[in-house]
Amino acid sequence: MSPDQLAAAERGYARCGPAERLLWERLSVFEGAFGREAVREVCASGTLPSEEIQTVLDRLAPLALLPVDDLFDGEDGAPRYWMPHPMRAVGARRLTERGNRWAVVLHHRRWCVKLARQAADWWQSGRQVDARNLALRELPDLAAAMDPTTAPLSPSAEADTAVEIAVSLWFLWLACGRVAEGRTRLRHALSLHSGQPSARALWLAAYLELESGRPEDADPLLVQAWAAAVRDGDDRCLAMLAHLRGATALYQGRTREAAVEFRDALSLMGEHPEFGPTRELCWAALALTLSRTDPEAAQEALDQLLLDTTGRRTWAGRDLWADAWAHHARAELLAWDGERERAAEHARRALLGHLTLGSAVGAACAAELLAQMRVVGGRPADGAHLLGAVDLFRASVFDISYRPATYCVTARVRVDEALRALFGDLELRRAYEEGARLGLFALAGEA
Repeated sequence: MSPDQLAAAERGYARCGPAERLLWERLSVFEGAFGREAVREVCASGTLPSEEIQTVLDRLAPLALLPVDDLFDGEDGAPRYWMPHPMRAVGARRLTERGNRWAVVLHHRRWCVKLARQAADWWQSGRQVDARNLALRELPDLAAAMDPTTAPLSPSAEADTAVEIAVSLWFLWLACGRVAEGRTRLRHALSLHSGQPSARALWLAAYLELESGRPEDADPLLVQAWAAAVRDGDDRCLAMLAHLRGATALYQGRTREAAVEFRDALSLMGEHPEFGPTRELCWAALALTLSRTDPEAAQEALDQLLLDTTGRRTWAGRDLWADAWAHHARAELLAWDGERERAAEHARRALLGHLTLGSAVGAACAAELLAQMRVVGGRPADGAHLLGAVDLFRASVFDISYRPATYCVTARVRVDEALRALFGDLELRRAYEEGARLGLFALAGEA
C-alpha cells in the first residue's frame, strides 16, 4: 500500500466518531470478508454493546468498508463487507495503541472455532455443499486462527485452538481436495502443541499422509492415534481408525485386510456418527474393495449402503462423498457383468461427484476408470482425452513424490496398454494434449 493510501485512511478515521473508530479498530482483525453476525460476535464489548453494533456498522461502512459479492452466499442474504488493507493497517495500529488488540484477536479465534464446528456439523448432517461453502467462504479467517504463531502470549497457548479448527475442517482437506493445505496447517499446529495430541488430530494427520500418497508415513501415526483413542475412551475414533486402516490397506492393494477393517469400522460405528466418515462411506469403501474379487459381496455392501441411507437416516441430506465412491463401485461391478454403457455412466457420475466436492484423489481415480470404459466401449479417443486431462490434473494438485493407489495404477496400466495398441505415439500424444486442454470438468460433462 502506498503512503497516499495510508494518509487517506487516516483522514477517514479522523472523521469518525468515537463508536465508529472503536468498531473500525476491531474490524481490523478480520482477514477476509465478514457479515453482521460475525461483527457482533467478535467486536461487541461493554464500550460497544451488541445492540449498537448494527447502527455503528451502517455509519462506518461508507467510510471504511467495501461491499462484497461473495462466491458463496452470505448469512441469510445479509450484506458482507471487506476492509481494504490501508484501512486495516490504520485500525490495527490504533487497536494496538489502545491496548485491546489481543483481547479482540482472542474473540476472533473463538468465533473461528464456532464456525469450524458449525461447518463440521453441517457436513455430518447432510448439508455437505453448504459446509464446504461455509468453510471456503471463511477460510482467510480460519487460516489465521490455525496459525498459533500469530496468537497472543506464546504460540503454544493457542495451539489447541489451531488444532481444533484444523480437525473440525477434516472434510475440507480430505473430501474437498485441499489435502496439501490441510497437511501443512495441521503439522504446523501440532509442532507447537505442548500437550498430548488428541486421537482425532492424529487420525487426521495419518489420513492426510495417506491421501498425499505416503502410506508409510501414515502407519506410525495410526499406532499413536489408536493408543490415544484408548487413552481418551474415544470409541468413535476407534471406528474412524478402523476405516482408515482399511483405506490404507486398499491403497496398497491388500484387499482382504481392507475388507476386514471396513467391516470392523461398521461394527464400531453408531447409526449417526457425529464426526468423521459415515456408515455410507464405509459401505461404499467395502464395495469398492470387493468389486474386483467378490462381486456378489460387493453388491451386498451396496445394497446395505442403500438400506442405511433410506432406513436409518432421519435427515434429508446425503453423503455426497460416499455417493461418488458408490458410483465408482457400481461402475466396476457393471463392467464385470459386461454392461459397458451403464458402467460408463456410473463412472461419469463418480467423476462428477468428486469434482463437485473437489476431491482430487477421487476424481483422478474415477476419470481413469471412465477412460477404461470409453476404450472398451469403442471410443478410444475419448479415453485418451480423459487420460491427458487427468495427467494435468494430478500434476497441478499433487507434488512429484505422489504415488497413486494400487487400484488406480491397475486401471491406468490396462487402459494405457489398450491405447498404445490402437494409436501411434504421435497420435496418442496429441490426444493426451487435447484432453489436457479440454480439462476434466468439460470431459465429465459429456454424455
